[in-house]
Amino acid sequence: MYLYMELIRMRTKQILLFGLVTCSLTGNMACKDADSEKTLCIDNVRMISRVTGDPLPGDTLLNPNNTGPDFDVYGTDLGLMWHMDGNRVGMFFGDTSGEGFVVNKNGGNGSNWRSNVLAFSSDTELTDGLKIDSMLLDADGKALEVCAGGKTNPEVYQTSIPTSAIRAGKTDCVHIMNIYDWGAPHGRWLTNFSSVYTSNDDGRTWERREEVTFSPDSHFSQVAYAKRDGWIYMLGTQAGRGDAAYLARFLENDLLDMKAYEYWNGESKEWIRGNEAAATPVLRGPVGEASLIWHKKFKRWILTYNYDPNHDENPLTKRHAILYCTSKDLVQWSEPKVLVEADRYPALYCAYIHPLKDNDDQLWFIMSMWGPYNAFLMCADMKLEL
Repeated sequence: MYLYMELIRMRTKQILLFGLVTCSLTGNMACKDADSEKTLCIDNVRMISRVTGDPLPGDTLLNPNNTGPDFDVYGTDLGLMWHMDGNRVGMFFGDTSGEGFVVNKNGGNGSNWRSNVLAFSSDTELTDGLKIDSMLLDADGKALEVCAGGKTNPEVYQTSIPTSAIRAGKTDCVHIMNIYDWGAPHGRWLTNFSSVYTSNDDGRTWERREEVTFSPDSHFSQVAYAKRDGWIYMLGTQAGRGDAAYLARFLENDLLDMKAYEYWNGESKEWIRGNEAAATPVLRGPVGEASLIWHKKFKRWILTYNYDPNHDENPLTKRHAILYCTSKDLVQWSEPKVLVEADRYPALYCAYIHPLKDNDDQLWFIMSMWGPYNAFLMCADMKLEL
């Protein structure tokens, strides 16, 4: 009887052990498969703090920075971020106004206009706002224009606007579009070119790299960069808010070699090397200023972008909005959903995701508003649902 019971005990132990091994090999995979069938839902969007600008009378919003008196940044937008090293991120802002700026006066105004400025932050505890550590300054202690803009060649350039930034190896890179007309039809902005500026000294000095230049009609006039497994992916559109989104990639070491860039062709379902014309849309338009991240916890790409219903034959919303969608492969995307609409935040635009918040249950991003013409830290909750 004892021997019989011992055999049963040993057999039970074997079954349990086999079950544990099977669970470790297939159970997690099953869990992943189950999660892959779920939809990532993002909701409960709220404004956490100002990132730039001065508080308005009666304003109770957190304001951890004093960009006006500290850096002569009283009005600005964008705030696109990229991971540099450690906890340090760079933040490029767009057209920037200095002292004399007046809110709710149709965007930028005031003195000391600059096409773009650059800030740095090591703040990862964002519940009390995003603290700027420093900005790149000129000899007068004011935020410096980094990429040559309208003051450089006013007869040809109107401004140079950052669209995305990334670190490739030890080189920091910002993609810019050089604008000469904001008012073209069909959601287009007209460019002289799009190009990149790079820095090899942690963002202290920058130079334009003409070997990476996109034509005025390029579908990579605006881009959203993101890195994974040694590749830098580039989701691009024509300049403006009316184009579909196209996909390219390159190895980090090939940042400055456009012949090595690969473009996704949906007809042949393959990457085509060195031929931008081979790129086909991966996401229907209209897609405006976009931000892209691989989310480690939810194991999928998250894309946010500006949406203008005026350029959509079948509008998803009645007013301007920030939309989001997700993908496992950057080619097949979920149906876009509303992240936040202009009904709640009038004249909103751009939602640039914080690159270090890629393992959180919250989506942290910087959003601009045209009236106050400044940038604000936003947060939203994320969860998987069937």
